[in-house]
Amino acid sequence: MIPKRILTCRSRFVTLSSCERGKTCYHKVVPVARYNTMERKIFLNNKVLQAVKKVAVIVLGNVVLAFAVGVFVVPNGLIAGGGNGIALFVNHFTGLDMSLFLLIFNSFTLALGAFVFGKEFALTTLINTFFYPVMLSLFQRVPSLQNMTSDTLLAAIFAGLLIGAGGGIVLKMGASTGGMDVPNLILSKKTGINIGVFMYTFDTLILLAQATYSNSEQILYGILMVMISSLTVSKVMLLGKNQVQVQIMSEKNEEISALIQKELIRGTTFLQAVTGFKQTQRPMLMTVISPRELPKVERIVQQADPTAFMVVNQVSEVRGRGFTLDKWTK
Repeated sequence: MIPKRILTCRSRFVTLSSCERGKTCYHKVVPVARYNTMERKIFLNNKVLQAVKKVAVIVLGNVVLAFAVGVFVVPNGLIAGGGNGIALFVNHFTGLDMSLFLLIFNSFTLALGAFVFGKEFALTTLINTFFYPVMLSLFQRVPSLQNMTSDTLLAAIFAGLLIGAGGGIVLKMGASTGGMDVPNLILSKKTGINIGVFMYTFDTLILLAQATYSNSEQILYGILMVMISSLTVSKVMLLGKNQVQVQIMSEKNEEISALIQKELIRGTTFLQAVTGFKQTQRPMLMTVISPRELPKVERIVQQADPTAFMVVNQVSEVRGRGFTLDKWTK
């Protein structure tokens, strides 16, 4: 049965039949025909907004990557992995401009990726293919940026941090940085071997190729840069996703659970646990909160039961109501 009226709250739409009886509802009431039009507009607007945001973040990631390579890696003679490393190697022996080589190389890998993985994959790497070489060329043409620092150690540290940050931003948006990512993905797909194996193998070979004309210090600094960038990528990929899991054993678990739900608007779960000493069954309270909410939970537990046993764990990612979805509101 099609409802005659629709209740709307922000971007959510609810039929009159789903409202709880006996409670006053302050939602705005709109006709069903307008509801269908409004829903489509909101959906399209959100989709366009998300696409624009994704593109903007990918562009930002490429700017950071280009800045790191153009300002710290190239002027200080550092060695690098991936497509940048190949470009440095070719530039050393042929004098071919890095930006031009990367544009040609990335275009080739883009076509190869589109052939193997389809158009959707190609679209995610399109920005990186053309925008990154252009930005790299621009940064290399600014004289003041080429003299940012003559300290090779400082250059290696900042290059590693920025390359990791830029790459992590791009990967977090579900896009590919292009270049050597494409051959690695293809080989992983065809052989079934983890992509990490191919990434480390090719990066090692690329670094060894550059070691043929680099001194020992440049090699060591280059390895340091690659290690820092790898760690930074991992941190950026998990940025904003880390949450805290709290497990509480107390005689007043129900009271603590009610306070957490009321004050923090967080869900709680009771798990059956068995104590090790007395072998008695006792419910254990578990909740997942943001790191900034941990002091509030500690205060609630301390006030309700100072003798409570509490374990705090950091979790990498949480999906569901209150995290990737809106919280339930009364």
